[in-house]
Amino acid sequence: MMLENIKAYLSKQGVKYIKPEKAGPHQEEMEVLKALGQAARKEMQTLSKVLEERLAPFKMDRVSNWANQAQICRPHFWCYYRAPEDSLDDVAMAIRLYGQPEKWGISVEVSFVERKKSDTTLAKQHKVLDLPIVNPLYYFAQEDGVSHRVEGTEAKRQMLKEAVKDGHVRKVLVKYDVPVTSSLTEADLIDQLMKGFQLLRPYYDSCHDTNDLL
Repeated sequence: MMLENIKAYLSKQGVKYIKPEKAGPHQEEMEVLKALGQAARKEMQTLSKVLEERLAPFKMDRVSNWANQAQICRPHFWCYYRAPEDSLDDVAMAIRLYGQPEKWGISVEVSFVERKKSDTTLAKQHKVLDLPIVNPLYYFAQEDGVSHRVEGTEAKRQMLKEAVKDGHVRKVLVKYDVPVTSSLTEADLIDQLMKGFQLLRPYYDSCHDTNDLL
């Protein structure tokens, strides 16, 4: 089965990893967990590289780690893609895992790296709202630190524009989901992800058209 380590690792979301030599009776369990996390990340790296070849001149950043700094397992891997002229604080395109082992997939998004943002990054990101949107694209809006899915309709676009202006919504991503099923081949997955990149490209371009920034 394709991406089987990723699928298995999704069930470890939020699990605390302890270095095996310090884990006492859980030593073997932690060694297995680490091996699974590393294998899942490797699958994501391989997939990200295949996409990179199709996305030239875009280049991939590194894939996120299998655990965060607090050593909590983080199976929803992501990888950002940038054009050669893009700065680290610019809006980029990315792929990101979502879901649980019984229902999961990979989304393509127009977003930015929070740790790298500058004073202008959010204003650039808001420009995803300058273009009309249609299904299957949707918004992912952050309000009070919590992000939630918002349907991709004209009414919701106008609502989000107002909410951003009022400061109720901090950031809005545009996303496209590719569900992964047992019958999906790797070639099909790559094709569907590429379709996501094509559909999202105008939103990425809009964020890079900085002539009319506030």
